[in-house]
Amino acid sequence: MKKLIEFTLNGRKVRVEVEPNELLLNVLREKLCLTGTKYACGIGECGACTVLVDGEAVLSCLTLAIEVDGKNVVTIEGLAKDGKLDVIQEAFLDEGAVQCGYCIPGFILTAKALLKENPSPTEDEIREYIKGNLCRCTGYVNIVRAIKRASELIKEGEK
Repeated sequence: MKKLIEFTLNGRKVRVEVEPNELLLNVLREKLCLTGTKYACGIGECGACTVLVDGEAVLSCLTLAIEVDGKNVVTIEGLAKDGKLDVIQEAFLDEGAVQCGYCIPGFILTAKALLKENPSPTEDEIREYIKGNLCRCTGYVNIVRAIKRASELIKEGEK
């Protein structure tokens, strides 16, 4: 039996009917047409489906859509504001941390959660935090550098 849920998605209230066992990933991609959230492993091992729920990085392939009823969800499409990329997105571009791009939305949203929790992470702390995100194109060097750079840019913007 379908249930009507309502939540804030990228700053806007949405209402959608979902099945009790329907995954957030599928609702985002198929019902709400937000394809930046990627389906990859489907078992919570790769991080490509990462979104933010109330500011916390969660795997949308393991999250039931009904769990976000009344919550705030941010996807990669919700980071840019007024046509300007988020500082983390800019840092990923500046540091060449984007290759095929498939995993990058998950990395960026994971980085967003990290920098909210720890605005000045060390390289080891960054590597630990992103260990649930897999990239098959890089050795993670540029990704770690981009997150470190984003941290610095955020601190500069606060001055």
